[in-house]
Amino acid sequence: MKPLLFFILPFFMLGQSESSTALPWLTSYDEAITLSKKENKNVLVYFTGSDWCPPCKMLKRDLFDTPEFAELAQDYVLLYVDIPRNRDLLDAEQWRHNQKLLIGLNKKKVFPLLTVLNAKGKVLDNYSGYGMTGEIGYHLKFLEKNK
Repeated sequence: MKPLLFFILPFFMLGQSESSTALPWLTSYDEAITLSKKENKNVLVYFTGSDWCPPCKMLKRDLFDTPEFAELAQDYVLLYVDIPRNRDLLDAEQWRHNQKLLIGLNKKKVFPLLTVLNAKGKVLDNYSGYGMTGEIGYHLKFLEKNK
């Protein structure tokens, strides 16, 4: 019985660690702005192409899945805007919502893009791209500066 426990236990621990680091990314602009006003925090908008953008995937791993980001994220309301090539990944309403945000907040259609908004929806700052080097220092400074 003990050998089976040692085999299964790591899988349970893996699942727990993933869920404990999950951050509360919203997908509704209106919800994000409302929460921003309520909590007196800026909104961090993350534009990604989840199914086609290699730098976006690497940024998720190198930045968003780190304890450093989890700590800084507490100072923001997080808004996730996905623009996948496979439209089936989003329902039609979410697709329209994200396209509207793309037109309004990411006119150059740059991915990945981090944009900071105040509680009134005004753009305060943005930072685009990811050099695929694993260097997230610039992103952390950007987040620290715009809290």
